[in-house]
Amino acid sequence: MEPDVKTYVIFDLDGTLLNTIDDLANATNYAMRKLGFPTHGLWVYPGMVGNGVAKLIERALPDDSRSEKNINDALAAFKEFYGENCCKETKPYPGIPELLEELTAKGLNLAVTSNKYQEAVTKIIAHYFPSANFRAILGNIDGMPRKPDPSIVFKALSMCPTPKAEVLYVGDSGVDMETACRACVESVGVTWGFRPITELKEAYADHIVSTPQQIVGLIETA
Repeated sequence: MEPDVKTYVIFDLDGTLLNTIDDLANATNYAMRKLGFPTHGLWVYPGMVGNGVAKLIERALPDDSRSEKNINDALAAFKEFYGENCCKETKPYPGIPELLEELTAKGLNLAVTSNKYQEAVTKIIAHYFPSANFRAILGNIDGMPRKPDPSIVFKALSMCPTPKAEVLYVGDSGVDMETACRACVESVGVTWGFRPITELKEAYADHIVSTPQQIVGLIETA
């Protein structure tokens, strides 16, 4: 039986397409300073991201200061800073611009599904990847649960109807692999992101790749 050809590639954003950790850390530390709380070293942040900005803020606050008010105040400060500075230090991972260009040239449909809030996702994608064939650019919006809930993948599929057998979901974390599993689509874990390869293996990634070009290989051998 011939494998299904892949026609729709859905990407996570942070840690998958872009190394955003410096800008995320700077915005979070700005929020911590503004509220009078301790800041964190850059090396701490890869383990704090992945479940949305509100969860990042909660994790950054001291254990005894995670009240709803502090989270909301820090989140507002984060967005104030990040909205102006989200493209200062962020960079595409090596090979990602070329990957998106190649997939677009091959006629594949692309999407981004992120736990980051929608306004930031829209701005970042427009800045870094204006010519890629993104059929859906989705961040977190009110009323939509965050990954690993698969609702955001279903939304991406509704915007570009595609049989699930023709979909690849690409991400860098266990959250992403669980999202793909719950959406019943094939998962690809990338090793260049924020999470260790052990997390991808423990989350039962269908494929694990160490270079963007290997993603093309998965599509061409499907």
